[in-house]
Amino acid sequence: KNKNKTGYLAQHLLFEQIKCFNSDFDLPDFVHVGNKDFETNGDINCWFGPKGTITPIHYDPKHNILTQVIGYKYLRIYSPKECINLYPRDGILHNTSLVDPEMDKEIINKQYPKFNDTKYFDVLLEPGDALYLPPKWWHYVKSLSISFSISFWFE
Repeated sequence: KNKNKTGYLAQHLLFEQIKCFNSDFDLPDFVHVGNKDFETNGDINCWFGPKGTITPIHYDPKHNILTQVIGYKYLRIYSPKECINLYPRDGILHNTSLVDPEMDKEIINKQYPKFNDTKYFDVLLEPGDALYLPPKWWHYVKSLSISFSISFWFE
């Protein structure tokens, strides 16, 4: 058996499964500024995992308020203007990049040369932080420690 496997509870609707947890946090006021009612069109997802868990470069179709509850996360955020340099996948995963920013630089230079031209923002999320990500803003996420985050998606 491989003991090096890492578990990552990613984009999980935990709060729909265990309703009593909903009283442990408040909804950010900003989820109500969207064009649609949050109670019927919003999503609350949780992200729980050990140090080193990664969410590949992707974008979300909805507004996102990512809140950090426990631990630390590094984010690399790209404007939608960088889309062509991020090499989006085809088909159903069109919102996900083919590039892993941690892959060998020689591979990136050979297979994804435009990626080197991307401009991005580095962000460190600490416990108690909240970050707003507009729809279609690309982002890469890496846990720097054991981490628990809650994302609030709204339209």
